[in-house]
Amino acid sequence: MILSDELFDKFIKLIYKRTGIYYEYNKKYFVQKRIEKRAEILEIDRLSEYYIMLKFSEDTSEFDQLVNDLTVNETYFFRDFPQLRNFAEDILPLFEKENESKKKIKIWCAACSTGEEPYTLSIILQEMLDKYEKWEVQILASDINTEVLQYARIGLYENRSVKDVPPEYLKKYFTRRHDKHLINLNVRKPITFKRINLMDENAMANINGCDFIFCRNCLIYFDDESRKNVLSNFYEALNPGGFIFLGHSESVGRISSAYKVQRIGDTIVYSRPK
Repeated sequence: MILSDELFDKFIKLIYKRTGIYYEYNKKYFVQKRIEKRAEILEIDRLSEYYIMLKFSEDTSEFDQLVNDLTVNETYFFRDFPQLRNFAEDILPLFEKENESKKKIKIWCAACSTGEEPYTLSIILQEMLDKYEKWEVQILASDINTEVLQYARIGLYENRSVKDVPPEYLKKYFTRRHDKHLINLNVRKPITFKRINLMDENAMANINGCDFIFCRNCLIYFDDESRKNVLSNFYEALNPGGFIFLGHSESVGRISSAYKVQRIGDTIVYSRPK
């Protein structure tokens, strides 16, 4: 199948318009292989026909499937540990002190992939919050990819996913299933998995009251305009004083000036001003 530069441009503009994810020309081979695979499965001979179907079909299930194929990301438990340590040891105790009376915490993992991050955060909260059982804990875990969300809900992980989990946590929070690791019920309990497109203004507007938002290693796939939109919506979703965490190669300050910048522990962190 032939994918001309002109048709490639149409595909990436359609994907960008609906998801905010931007693929440059150097990603043409990666995108083309996934488009070809979907067209072959549907027995469509011409990629131009596949494009027309994606653009004009009222049923978005095929577009969603293509997005699934384009957005599979590698992740693992306790990824980017220094940032998690800063959250657990430096920021969380301050939050706990300020919220001693209400004992409520809401976290949004806005690009949760196969679930390792929200489950990691659930473990951290159980370990770090004093009298955890008295806290009302909510973790919203979202992704645009329906397949990774299904994997996350099952919660059964290969050895490579748990390679950085401390041995005592592996014993305490997982159950061994043959050569895999099943996340325990107490870790799952506070987590709700949901499909959310970060460019869907209506879906984003419905999320509020967050104390912490984690959106790590996701905005690298967006262009500047999409990043600004997403950061603006995150700002609205945060409670005053709420913190946002991006990936190590992503900078809140370069995208938005609305957030407060401060050093807590040995790390520069960003929050919505109180």
